[in-house]
Amino acid sequence: MTIYDNARAVLERAKLASERAGHAVTVVAASKMNSAGHVREAFEAGIRAFGENRVQELEEKLAQNAYEGAAVHFIGHLQKNKVKNVVGRVDLIESVDSPELLRLIGRRAEALGIVQDVLLEVNIGRETTKSGADAGDIPALIDEAAKIPSVRVLGLMAIPPNSGDNEKTAVFFEEMRKLFVDMGAKKYDNISMCILSMGMSADFETAIAHGANLVRVGSAIFGQRDYSKK
Repeated sequence: MTIYDNARAVLERAKLASERAGHAVTVVAASKMNSAGHVREAFEAGIRAFGENRVQELEEKLAQNAYEGAAVHFIGHLQKNKVKNVVGRVDLIESVDSPELLRLIGRRAEALGIVQDVLLEVNIGRETTKSGADAGDIPALIDEAAKIPSVRVLGLMAIPPNSGDNEKTAVFFEEMRKLFVDMGAKKYDNISMCILSMGMSADFETAIAHGANLVRVGSAIFGQRDYSKK
């Protein structure tokens, strides 16, 4: 199967899952460790959003016009010293998890004269090895974001624990859905709870069934990554 074929299959699966769930879904191709050529092949198959985990890869592919015609998301952990390399260069930063990072993004966006769209990342499994804010800290983080007019919060993102069991994962997806609905009740000018980003190659259909309207799919499109080459 080619990247083109894989991407078409993923889009069809997402379409069927979205029809069952009753809401539209955006597929973001997680293109970490994939070339600009691979990105363009997925684009030709119909993918219209790509996500990068690493700033260096993002910059390389931007220079190669890899994402032309598509939205670009930063989906990895954003180091504070890399904020200047990302703000204003991507459509959405999915991984904001602290007041300090919010403020740094806001200052950079203000300097550029733009409003940067972001998602707040939730460590829904409370895993010490993962980034993300505790679910209980999200209300305060939203309150902080409301003070920064150069940042616009569009929703939440989470990566549940990888148990290999979709029924167990569904518990975390459901917890995220409830948090997403609760946070949608907050009324601020620059807060709009319209995106719930969760679900990856192994579980994106389950995530959609539990409210995800944005899924990040890597290996199901591009194949397994070979980390020995990096």
